[in-house]
Amino acid sequence: MSTRFTRRNFLRAAGVSLALPWLEALAPAAPAKPRRRMVCICTPLGLHPPHFFPEKTGKDYALTPYLEVLKDFRDEFTIVSGLSHAGMSPGFAHQASASFLTGAPGAGRAGFRNVVSLDQFAAEHIGGQTRFPSLALSGEGPGISWTRTGAPVPAATSPSRVFARLFLAGRADEVQAQVRRLGDGRSILDDVGDQAKKLQTGLGAGDREKLDEYLTSVRELEQRLARDESWCKTPKPKVDVPPPTDIPNAADLIGRTRLLFDLSHLALQTDSTRLITIMLAGSTYAPPIQGVTLGHHDLSHHGKEPSKLDQLKIVEVETTKTLRDLLVKLKQSKEEGATLLDRTTIFLGSNLGDGNSHSVKNLPVLLAGGGFKHGQHLAFDPNNPPPLCNLYVSMLQRLGIEADKFGSSTGTLKGLESASY
Repeated sequence: MSTRFTRRNFLRAAGVSLALPWLEALAPAAPAKPRRRMVCICTPLGLHPPHFFPEKTGKDYALTPYLEVLKDFRDEFTIVSGLSHAGMSPGFAHQASASFLTGAPGAGRAGFRNVVSLDQFAAEHIGGQTRFPSLALSGEGPGISWTRTGAPVPAATSPSRVFARLFLAGRADEVQAQVRRLGDGRSILDDVGDQAKKLQTGLGAGDREKLDEYLTSVRELEQRLARDESWCKTPKPKVDVPPPTDIPNAADLIGRTRLLFDLSHLALQTDSTRLITIMLAGSTYAPPIQGVTLGHHDLSHHGKEPSKLDQLKIVEVETTKTLRDLLVKLKQSKEEGATLLDRTTIFLGSNLGDGNSHSVKNLPVLLAGGGFKHGQHLAFDPNNPPPLCNLYVSMLQRLGIEADKFGSSTGTLKGLESASY
């Protein structure tokens, strides 16, 4: 008969009782760590600063036109002003989107080589817990995710195809064919790995180091193939929503953004992935929005013309409404006594501080959810700010990743604290 251990257990003999000392067996089972997620969104043409940034710092700031749209979530987001990435040039402000999630200096200049992006760094630590380690999406064109070697991660622009990857099961013969391909790939890697190990004999220290890096990458690829095979045999989650219909009109910024946000919510809700990046569209064509006759790109370079500023406000307010609707969906989704918003860090920002002047300083930053203490405007000196990468370290740590450095960071972001949930 098994003995049940509790703090009340005693050793008893001959009328003497001794309380048991603290034993590991007496400790209650550690609660499962909450699943934490991150969504990074880049609006490549920036956000008009006076309509986004509050004038007052702290908690008692007055809502700006864009933040007024998010008023129901005031206590669940933080606005940060003054931040930037070092080494960026206004002459390459649009190209700086390549460094939005990496912080690598010199984007756009000859010889520029990127580094790993925030989401892919996180995927190296927690990506194996879900079917898809990460999801890179874009309203049009390239995305904002980069591999450890500085190569761009292809971004999906078709919500219908992403939906099929996430939720639609293939035929039995297609699944078996995929399993065979994965198995073949692993057997090839086994052969290559064995051959590479034989080369180590007689190599110098530098060559051995290079070969060890190669073998490490082979092992990582083997592990990824094995994980892919396991997920290939695991049924995909079922969702009670119709597949999305792609919007061919490149000018429909709002419609395309809404599809990507709805798809992201489904991916997070089903725990298909916990890391998502989204590059929003910035079309040169006039979007189908009442009162707007010019393209978003033209409006962002407004030259302070009142009519263009009015139209820019309409476009960016509508964009903010799509963000609000995403926050609503995340808050309505429950998980283990919390909401999906509590568990998901939503980061909205840009490579541009001001589209009109091509400024790469004072980048717009909105951080929502994720279990941070929100409801404030954190302001830093735009002429001497901490690196934006400091925020990224805070975000990584909130994901449960033990990181004290990312890119140009000098620590975590001062003033941003974690909540207890």
